[in-house]
Amino acid sequence: MYSSASQDVTKPLTLNKTVFMGSAIISILLIIWTIVFPDYSEALLSASMTWVSDKFGWYYMLVVAAYSIFALFVGFSKYGDIKLGQDHEKAQFPFLAWAAMLFSAGIGIDLLFFGASEPLMHYLTPHTGLEPASAEAMREALAQTFLHWGLHGWGIYALIGMALAYFAYRKNMPLALRSPLTPIFGERLIKGWLGDGIDTFGVVCTLMGIATSLGIGVLQANAGLTHVFGIESSKTVQALIIVGVVAAAAISAMTGVEKGVRRLSEFNMLSSILLLLAILVMGNTVYLLNTFTQNIGQYFQTIIYKTFDVYAYDGAAGAEWKSWWTIFFWAWWVAWAPFVGLFIARISRGRTLREFVFGVMFIPLGFIFAWFSIFGNSAIDLVANGATELGEIAVNDAAMGMFALFEYFPYSEVLSFAGVVIGLIFFVTSADSGALVLANLSSRGMTNDTDAPVWLRLFWAAATGLITLGLLFAGGFASLQSVSVIAGLPFSIILVLYMMSMWKSLKEEGNKRKASTIGTANVLDSGKSWKARLQRIVSFPGHAQVEKFLHNVVMPAMSEVEKEFKAGGLKTSLDTKNLASIGEDIDAGMDQDSGQVDGLKLRVGHGDEDDFIYEVNLIKAHRPNFTLSTSTKHAEYYYRAEVFLSEGSQEYDLVGYSKEQVLVDILNQYERHLQYLHLER
Repeated sequence: MYSSASQDVTKPLTLNKTVFMGSAIISILLIIWTIVFPDYSEALLSASMTWVSDKFGWYYMLVVAAYSIFALFVGFSKYGDIKLGQDHEKAQFPFLAWAAMLFSAGIGIDLLFFGASEPLMHYLTPHTGLEPASAEAMREALAQTFLHWGLHGWGIYALIGMALAYFAYRKNMPLALRSPLTPIFGERLIKGWLGDGIDTFGVVCTLMGIATSLGIGVLQANAGLTHVFGIESSKTVQALIIVGVVAAAAISAMTGVEKGVRRLSEFNMLSSILLLLAILVMGNTVYLLNTFTQNIGQYFQTIIYKTFDVYAYDGAAGAEWKSWWTIFFWAWWVAWAPFVGLFIARISRGRTLREFVFGVMFIPLGFIFAWFSIFGNSAIDLVANGATELGEIAVNDAAMGMFALFEYFPYSEVLSFAGVVIGLIFFVTSADSGALVLANLSSRGMTNDTDAPVWLRLFWAAATGLITLGLLFAGGFASLQSVSVIAGLPFSIILVLYMMSMWKSLKEEGNKRKASTIGTANVLDSGKSWKARLQRIVSFPGHAQVEKFLHNVVMPAMSEVEKEFKAGGLKTSLDTKNLASIGEDIDAGMDQDSGQVDGLKLRVGHGDEDDFIYEVNLIKAHRPNFTLSTSTKHAEYYYRAEVFLSEGSQEYDLVGYSKEQVLVDILNQYERHLQYLHLER
C-alpha cells in the first residue's frame, strides 16, 4: 500500500487522549463500584466467573492449547530464522540480561506466593477421584502445578510477544496491541476507533492485572515482615508497603528499561537461584533431585491428557474444581498477556522467531520446574512425615506458606529475610514494567523503539498504587481478580486473530524469499575490466568519497528510474535522508549541513499492495585488518553505500558501481518484488 513520504516521518510523541481517558474512566468506575458495593460486586463477579467457566471452560482448554501449538510450530518451522527486526539487526540485550527480564516479567511475586502452597493444596485437597494426602495425590500434586505454570501459559506470552515484536520491528509499526491486527482489519480501522478500542481494553486488562498482582504482593510482603520482624499484619502496614514500592518503581521507571528494569531483574534471578539452591542443599537433597526428575517426566507424560481434561465425567464437584483452578489459571494468563507480552516484545528486538519462541517458552520453564519441585516436594515431604501445621497454614493462608516452610530449615531467619527482599524486588519490577507498558499504550506517535515520557510512566505507577490502596481498604481483591479472569475471555479472541494475522504475514515472508531466488540479468561484471572490479573490492573509502558517490552516481540513477515509473502511471517518491534518520551506524560527528546526503529512498506505490522500497544509506563500518594497499596509514573506519529494502539491509555495498550498474540493481530488486506480489495473489 502506498504511503507518502510525509507518513514516514515520526509524529511527535503525545498523549492518546481517547485511550487514556477511556481506560481511566472505565477503571475508575469499576473501582468505585467494587468499593461502594463490595458485597454485591463480589457476588456478581464471582457468579460471572462461574458462568464463564461453566459455559466456556471447553473453549479455554482448546484455545490455550492452540496458542502453545502455534507458537511451537512457528519456532520449529522454516520461518523460525526470521528476525524480529530488520535482517541486519543484532539482539538489543545480551542473552543473560534478556533471560533475567523474561524471568522477572513473566513470573513475578506469584512464584513466592504459590511455590510451596499450591503443591500442598493439590496434595491435601486434590481434584475429584484422588484421596487426599495419598501417594497418588503426592505424585499428581506437582504434575498439576506444572500444568498451571508450564508451557501453556508461556505459550500465550510467546504468541502475543512474537506478534507485537514482529509487526513493530519487522513491519515498522507502533509497538501497540492494535498493530498485529492491521492485515485483518486494514490500516484505516486500526489507526482509528477500532485500534483505540483495542488499546483501551488492553490498558484496562493490564491495570487490573497489575493491581491484582500488587495485592498478592502486599499480602506476601506483610506476611514476611510479620514472620521475620514481628510487625503486625494490618491495613496501615500494607498501605506503607504499597507507597514504598510505588516510590521505588517510580525511581526505576525514570532510569528506563536498559538500567532500572534490567538491573533489578538480574538481581532477582540471581538471588532467587541462590535461595533455591539453599533449600536444595539444606533439605533432603537426593530425595528432591529424584522427585524433580520424576515430576518432569510425569508432566510431559500426562500433558496431552491434562490439556484437554475438562472433568466432564466428574459432575458438579469436578466442574467447581476446574473453575477455581485450571480455568482460573488459563484466564489469568490470558488477562496478563497484554502486559507481559508487550514488555517481552519491548526487550526482544533483533532476535529470531525461533530464538524468541524457545527462549520465552523454555528458559522460565526450567526454573519453574526446579522452583515448584524443590519447594513443593520439600513441603509435601514434611507434611507427610508429621508437619501437619505446615499443611494447615499453606491451605488457609497461602501467603505464609513459604515462610512456614523455612521454619523447618537451618538459618530460617536468614531465609525468611531473603524471601522478603526478593518479594519486594519482584514487587517493584512488576510495578515498574507495568507503568512502562501502560504509558506506552496510552501514547500517540510512538515509534517501535521509544518509550513514553517519564511523567506518564510516573502517573501510571502512582495510579496503580492508588487503585491497589483503594481495593485494599475495601477488601475488593477477590472482585478485582474475578474482573481479570472475565476480561480474559474477550481478549482470548484477539489472540486468535493474532494467530491468523501472523500466519498471513509469515506466508508473505515465504513468498518474498521465493521471489528473491528468481534469475536476473547480471551485468555488473562484463569480464573485461577485472582490474577495476578488484580495485572496487579492496577499496575502503572515506565519508566524503561515499557522499560524493551518492550525489554523482546513485541519485541520478534513482532519479531516472523514478521518472520512468511516474511515466508509467505509478505513484512514486524519492527522498534524501540526513544523518539522524539513518541511525547510529554512521559517524555522529559528521557535518549535518542542509546540502549533505547520507541516504536516498525510492518508493514505488502499487495501490493496495505492498510498496517497493529501495534505499541506499551511508553506513560506517570497521575497516578490516587485511589490506592490499602498501600504505601504512589506515583509518579505523570506512564507509559503505549499503542497499536496504523494506525488510532491512541486504548487506552489499554499491560504492564503485557505475550509474548503469546501479540502474540494473534497482531493476533486479524491483523484478523480485513483482514476483513476490505475483506469489501473493
